[in-house]
Amino acid sequence: MESSLPLTATSSSKSERRSKSKNSQTTSKTSLVMAFLSCLAWLYVTGRLWQDAENRMLLSNLLKKNSLQRPQVLTVDDKLMVLGCKDLKRRIVEAEMELTLAKSQGYLKSQVQQSGSSSGKKLLAVIGVYSGFGSRLRRNTFRGSMTSKGVTLQKLEERGIIVRFVIGRSPNRGDSLDHNIDEENRVRKDFLILDGHEEAQEELPKKAKFFFSTAIQTWDAEFYIKVDDNIDLNFDVLIELIKSRRGQDGAYIGCMKSGEVVSEEGKLWYEPEWWKFGDQKTYFRHAAGSIFILSKNLARYIDINSVSLKAYAHEDTSVGSWMMGLQATYIDDSRLCCSYSSQDKVCSLA
Repeated sequence: MESSLPLTATSSSKSERRSKSKNSQTTSKTSLVMAFLSCLAWLYVTGRLWQDAENRMLLSNLLKKNSLQRPQVLTVDDKLMVLGCKDLKRRIVEAEMELTLAKSQGYLKSQVQQSGSSSGKKLLAVIGVYSGFGSRLRRNTFRGSMTSKGVTLQKLEERGIIVRFVIGRSPNRGDSLDHNIDEENRVRKDFLILDGHEEAQEELPKKAKFFFSTAIQTWDAEFYIKVDDNIDLNFDVLIELIKSRRGQDGAYIGCMKSGEVVSEEGKLWYEPEWWKFGDQKTYFRHAAGSIFILSKNLARYIDINSVSLKAYAHEDTSVGSWMMGLQATYIDDSRLCCSYSSQDKVCSLA
């Protein structure tokens, strides 16, 4: 029994040595793997930091280059030029100046130099008789009616009344139509030719803007009157009417009406913009187009705002729309409702 003990001890010692050797090898492999992974992580982080540094350097160079290509300090004018607003700024300033002056003077920008009045005194009224290229017979009838009543242009001007046939220019400028009007005016000297207006049926609503603007820039009068060339005027009644309205600023005088908006294309008085007048489709109150009268400040308003004023399909409703919001005094005078009876009327149908 004593001889078996050393063998057992020796065997146990060898087993312990083999176990320790295996544990040492396992630990060494784990350390190597961890070290390798650490190296990879370090290389990744270093690469990202290097790339970010390069990107920051590139962006910095681009910003520096752009900053050198533009002014360091932008003026207000430079900013407006960049935004494309310089011209708009000028127009706003001009509009504000005109508006301030118009409010202070009742829509009067300046005193208009008088023309066509031999006495130099302020005129009572300017009457514009709308005419066209094919209306020479109507013009002669109108002139004959004046002569038969002992009325002449000279006598009317002595009473402060200017009468002119109002006509634009031909779409083909300088053709026989323009030549014939110029020749008729050379003989008669009773035209107001609107050089900026094209005489055509579809352009009629715009004619009012040209007429009132040209008339108020040519003559200084208390009233400006639009008349069709197919009516017969009673000048005595007309003069009596406008004399009774002297001193009334904002007077819009005529045969006032409203009426249905025609929305069916092809019908007489068709209104292409009928949808703007609501479900009732009824026009606002306005003066009939055969004859109506505007006081000086209303005519001046049209002159100042002629570019921006909207024209509808018909002249009477166009002028009526311009009067809305102006605190104009609407004067409905039955003497301006033209009919076939001339008794106590300003006008009658010719």
